[in-house]
Amino acid sequence: MSTLRTPSADRLGRLLNLVPYLLARPGIRVAEAAADLAVTERQLREDLELLWVCGLPGYGPGDLIDMAFDGDTVTISHDAGIDKPLRLNPDEALALVVALRMLAETPGIGSRDAIERALAKIESAAGDLAGAPVAVKLPANQERLTAVRAAVDSGNALRLTYYTAARDETTERVVDPMRMLTVGTFAYLEAWCRRAEATRMFRIDRIDAFTVLDEPSRPPVGAVPHDMSDGVFRPGPELPLVTLRVSRGGRWITEYYPVEDVVEEPGEWLVTMRVTDLGWAQRFLVGLGRDVTVTGPPELVEQIRAAAHAALDQYAAPHALEADPATGR
Repeated sequence: MSTLRTPSADRLGRLLNLVPYLLARPGIRVAEAAADLAVTERQLREDLELLWVCGLPGYGPGDLIDMAFDGDTVTISHDAGIDKPLRLNPDEALALVVALRMLAETPGIGSRDAIERALAKIESAAGDLAGAPVAVKLPANQERLTAVRAAVDSGNALRLTYYTAARDETTERVVDPMRMLTVGTFAYLEAWCRRAEATRMFRIDRIDAFTVLDEPSRPPVGAVPHDMSDGVFRPGPELPLVTLRVSRGGRWITEYYPVEDVVEEPGEWLVTMRVTDLGWAQRFLVGLGRDVTVTGPPELVEQIRAAAHAALDQYAAPHALEADPATGR
């Protein structure tokens, strides 16, 4: 199963190839270069404009890539050292080793052989640094991650036993895998969920069990991969809107969770945010205690009030069994 490439990844590959291509062809016509690189003239000109602000740290005169346009032709006049052999200092070499080890651990990478070859070359050049005690592992059971990856590569549908944290429940569902990817620090399976009749993201560490079915994975034509540029959770107007009054001790939630609006008032902030499930919001906000006061929606306010009263009743109720002082039982 091939990995779906993102537009940013495609553009990075073009830019890395563009400078040596133009260096070998001074004065080439833009139309000819666009045809060779399989892009439109407009896209090529946009790539060239981006190259103008790329170069070496310092980013002043003599540091940036420069080029000259003569009519419809283009020539690289300063390559900012891109044609020189790469020389890494110890910190740079170690950073590349760690990054490539992480990339090799990433599920769904189609060019794994190329990654391993590049890693072997850099480890050889880095010498003793390559043996530094740096372990790179994704935050999911490696055996499970490898097993799910192999199941996805089989091209068949899967039956999942999946824990949904937002609703605090475990469900069974049949899915048609589309790709595996890593977002932030978590590995995900993206698939068409037949139960939800929509594309869904399944965190690998929340898949309790799975079975490979004897039928091919066939996502419908309308199954479109999610745009991960802004993360997994993309709040929309269809989700419940929660309104909070947050004291100083709870302001950290505006940095860790997507919020729609923050109004600073004396001594507190008025925060509005979208949530996928009011049950999850209840459990999350009760745990914040007095740092947060929920003002809406009314059903969430009532759920939190009921949960708080139930907790107080547990403290107030006498113990059903008292220990015998003589026996300790």
